[in-house]
Amino acid sequence: MNNYINKIVDGKVSQINEGNNIREVGRVRKVQTYMVEVSGMTGAAYFDKVVIERPGKGEVAEGYVDRVERNGVMVALTNKYDELLIGDEAVGTGAAFSMQYSEDSIGHVIDMFGNDRLNNKRFTDLLEFPVESENTPIMERGEVKRPFHTGITGIDLMYPIGRGQRQLIIGDKKTGKTQILLDAIANQREENMLCIYCAVGKTKKEVKEIYADLLRRGAMNYTIIIAAFNDECPPTMRNTPYAAMTIAQHYMLTQARDVLICIDDLKRHADVCREIALLSGKVPGRDAYPPDIFYAHSRLLEKGCQHLNGGSITVLPVCETKGGDITDYISTNIISITDGQIVLSAKNFERGLKPAIDYGLSVSRLGGAVQTGTMKRTNAAMRRELLSYLETREVYELTNENELGQELQKKLKRGAEILSKLVQPKYSPRSEDRIVADFSELMK
Repeated sequence: MNNYINKIVDGKVSQINEGNNIREVGRVRKVQTYMVEVSGMTGAAYFDKVVIERPGKGEVAEGYVDRVERNGVMVALTNKYDELLIGDEAVGTGAAFSMQYSEDSIGHVIDMFGNDRLNNKRFTDLLEFPVESENTPIMERGEVKRPFHTGITGIDLMYPIGRGQRQLIIGDKKTGKTQILLDAIANQREENMLCIYCAVGKTKKEVKEIYADLLRRGAMNYTIIIAAFNDECPPTMRNTPYAAMTIAQHYMLTQARDVLICIDDLKRHADVCREIALLSGKVPGRDAYPPDIFYAHSRLLEKGCQHLNGGSITVLPVCETKGGDITDYISTNIISITDGQIVLSAKNFERGLKPAIDYGLSVSRLGGAVQTGTMKRTNAAMRRELLSYLETREVYELTNENELGQELQKKLKRGAEILSKLVQPKYSPRSEDRIVADFSELMK
């Protein structure tokens, strides 16, 4: 603790000696919940950190410059300690808005400011990073060819994921999207992989349940949960996924580690970006989302890669749909950025086919490139038969089985057996050997 205090004091003295302790001061002239219009501060730049103060009260809020105007700036608040009033002082720090992280965070629920959210304590020995780090150059990226095992048969066999891949999990509310993420995290116990679960706009109860589930299975030993709860300032929710990705890049670049990052979910993130953009007066685009919403998600997700140093970042983003429509604006944007998607069906979920994967709509653009030869052969034979069965079942679903021909009955029965083998309870991972054994026997 003394070293930390000495470091701060030395930094302040150094600023005074160099003349860097001069601060721009503006005045709050308009308050819109978490967006503040400030007059003055004409020298401020985008994403500069700003502190709102009140004489006799001290610091009442902090945030960053979200928009630069002719006679002032718009400040997005990330933390509010008191109600803001017209006339409060807005002090520009002259530094870029940044995140803080401690390497002791593994096993904890944290936020982007270096706090342990379960214990309401602040970590010591904090490292300061920019919220958004630079992307890995294309010349430093390698080929994605190492398998990432989720332990889920329907994914590992039919829609395999590689380390360094970005695979979208998409579906309606309550179809098991988060459970797929938790199964994948729980299956990394022997894989020497760091897992980061990023919760955007979830309740404290939901995050505590996720923490308890992973803790019971020993998964918190290698997992960080970074959360922006639903009652926090939307600018914090907007920046938390970028902060989570910065942490992942830190481990990939400095320790050459394999990192799994799960973002739950990007639809909520897009809604937050829309809310902030409308309040700050930006011109709305399609469905009132900001015109740069595609760029906001693409620059986040393209950080997923296989690095030449041996480390990787595997990204599993989640996107929630309504009525099974995967063609809405945000869904199609994210589908076009990622390397495939696992589509979950509410109809399958209601039938008890869990995980509720829609095997007709799901895609992995890498496919066999990240599978062993045995898994490839098993997949090829089984996949053709399963998809043919699903098409046939769709046509004859309401038909009396006794009225069908013998060949058709046999086909439907065999397809139902394959589908039943893909049903899997949560937290019951299957190894590659078991998957191959199950389906090799069935496909004889």
